[in-house]
Amino acid sequence: MLYHERDMLTSSRLRLLSICGFAGLLALATLPAQVESDPPARWWKGNLHTHTLWSDGDDFPEMITEWYRDKGYHFLALSDHNLLSSSERWMPVKAINARAGVDAFAKYRKRFGDSWVRTRGSASDGSYEVRLKTFDEYRTLVEERNRFLMIQSEELTGASGDGRTLHMNASNLAEQLPYQIGSTIRETIVRNLQMVEESAKRTGREVMLHVNHPNYKWGVTAEDLAAVVGEQFFEVWNGVDGDNDPGDATRASTDEIWDISSTLRIARYGAAPLYGLATDDSHDYHGNKPRSLPGRGWIMVRARHLTPESIVRAIRAGQFYSSAGVELDDVAFDAASKTLSLKIQSRGSETFVTRFIGARKGANLEGRARAGIVGETTRDYKSASAPAIGEVFAQVSGLTPSYRMRGDELYVRAVIVSSATPDSPSPELRFKQAWTQPVGWR
Repeated sequence: MLYHERDMLTSSRLRLLSICGFAGLLALATLPAQVESDPPARWWKGNLHTHTLWSDGDDFPEMITEWYRDKGYHFLALSDHNLLSSSERWMPVKAINARAGVDAFAKYRKRFGDSWVRTRGSASDGSYEVRLKTFDEYRTLVEERNRFLMIQSEELTGASGDGRTLHMNASNLAEQLPYQIGSTIRETIVRNLQMVEESAKRTGREVMLHVNHPNYKWGVTAEDLAAVVGEQFFEVWNGVDGDNDPGDATRASTDEIWDISSTLRIARYGAAPLYGLATDDSHDYHGNKPRSLPGRGWIMVRARHLTPESIVRAIRAGQFYSSAGVELDDVAFDAASKTLSLKIQSRGSETFVTRFIGARKGANLEGRARAGIVGETTRDYKSASAPAIGEVFAQVSGLTPSYRMRGDELYVRAVIVSSATPDSPSPELRFKQAWTQPVGWR
């Protein structure tokens, strides 16, 4: 009898251990993967210019961030005008829905539920309001390691003392900063750049500042961007319709501005060229207003870690390209042979043409005023007696284009154009495109 009881006890313990062991294995299976000690660099997809109900967007931050995360983006900056989403903010539901043109509040409440959505007041007397969640709240809700990262940002919005429009995005801020006004655009850029750099040093953060949509209200010229050599970044493509990225019959496009300012920086100021970003600048998220939709422009950053510091440092080092639909497997510049080589991702029946663009030594650095233009605008640098700025050095079809510099180029960059139309079309961009950064200038 004693033996039988002991045998039953042993059997029960074995069953218990077996159950516990299985549960333990299940628990281990659900734990996140271990952090790699020295991961290889890889591409991370992100957008650095986005708006929400905190300023002039028409949807809630959680709804917007989830859209980007579910579309395969790895990082996102919500960059509302002259503020951080860090305070107590209530907004009338009626005003939200009027701005959106749909019942945005009902969509939000259905998605996140009453346990998350906070309201007060009554619809019957017009006092019904919803609380906008802060950055720390929605960040905690949506972030996932090695999948999705939020970067706290602010769009510094205003004008210079002479009335010209200037918007700039400060990414990875630790504190809200006030827009600084100078007497000119150049002085205004300098003042805001100094403020951001002082904040970065004071708070111990990697922060970057970029100039937004320079052709919006024709506010910023190539000469302005060239002269402020401390500013390294600008938007070559901004997804908002009507911000004049293509230029017009008399004014330069953002692509032309990029080449003019980079040529002036290298040849006149002895400075590094500009790096060009593509962004959404999205405001409209319900499909009923096409002017500023999400998904029109992004950057692909080559970095080892999906952290704000790693992403910003890689961008500063030029380890990124910009895209409006075309994606690349590799961008490589061999400094010894001075060769820029690309590997383009194949997409069904799409075909690709790559233009290798730059300027040569001896290019015209003076330019001339454009006829019939009132106010400041980028000068005309076309010259019959000097090498062209923005010259197409070579045009190559296929998935593996390359260009070897011959020695008289100041720099080279690549623009890749697909035969396919963008998933989120804009009248300012007919075909999918990508832009690499200038190389060969060192």
